Amino acid sequence: MASLVLTIPAGVSFLLFLARLRRDPRRFSNAVLLGLALVLLTVALLAQVADGSAPGPLVAAVTLTVLLLALGVIVLAFFLIANGVQMVRKEGLRPANLLSGLAGLGILGCVALALTAYDTDSTPLWHMAGAAILVAGYVSFLFLSFLVYAFLYGRLAFRQDVDFVVILGSGLIGGSRVPPLLASRLERARAVYEQQAARGTPPVLITSGGQGPDEDLPEAHAMADHLATRGVPGDHVLREDRSRTTEENLRFSRAIMQERKPDHRCVVVTNNFHVFRAALTARRTGVNGQVIGSPTAAYFWPSATIREFAAIFLHHKKANLGLCALLALLGTAITS
Repeated sequence: MASLVLTIPAGVSFLLFLARLRRDPRRFSNAVLLGLALVLLTVALLAQVADGSAPGPLVAAVTLTVLLLALGVIVLAFFLIANGVQMVRKEGLRPANLLSGLAGLGILGCVALALTAYDTDSTPLWHMAGAAILVAGYVSFLFLSFLVYAFLYGRLAFRQDVDFVVILGSGLIGGSRVPPLLASRLERARAVYEQQAARGTPPVLITSGGQGPDEDLPEAHAMADHLATRGVPGDHVLREDRSRTTEENLRFSRAIMQERKPDHRCVVVTNNFHVFRAALTARRTGVNGQVIGSPTAAYFWPSATIREFAAIFLHHKKANLGLCALLALLGTAITS
């Protein structure tokens, strides 16, 4: 009975997810609904196993999955710490490059706190552990929902015939050179351009990026030059050279597109780890188009993904931090 009670809201959550996905895939609430459906379904399966109504193979599968997840938490922690060390070695000692290592240490800290509270049966430690576990559970739920939905969003097909392809800037190296991360975006945009040009309707490429304090020229100009050396005609490239942030990239590019064709359709190109957050920003700035991703070096992906999630989490910081505070109080109360 308990499993049935939980299966119904899981199904409702999934149907709501499908409806909202069809209406607009560029919503974080889609990720939350999908995550909620998966969590409720998982709890329903666990309830079925607990009340003895599950068939033997399902019991074995669920038991094995729980054991693997428990082991996976520890493996993930050490993987993130190792990735954090690699990020610092390859990219330098900057706050953004410490995120994966700090996340790994945070996971180990929560596990150590819970085990110490259990071993010592200390009331203050139980309060701390209860608060930490509930807050970590909430953040983990949002992060896993983000991760699963971002993976799905990045694989949605986009309309093949678009009027514009917007390429988001990501900074230059040496003041004037396009780094590999940005070159990956430009190559994906060029591939989209060539595929559509082969059908006789080449889109206009918009290189978007202003000039930083340590750069010799705007990113948009270096990006346009990169495309020119690879055969893209100059009259099919526009330069948006004022923006400093992703939101400005999209807002200023939208103004260019609106001026040239008010009823335009576009696609926005960034790196795969940045796709979903860029899509949320595109929706917020009124850009009529889907966001697609280009490949990223494997070592860069974990830290960059955590950074993207942190940015989304803090964009709704009042709601998220408020819920974290309430969960911390609840965790303290239930361990009293």
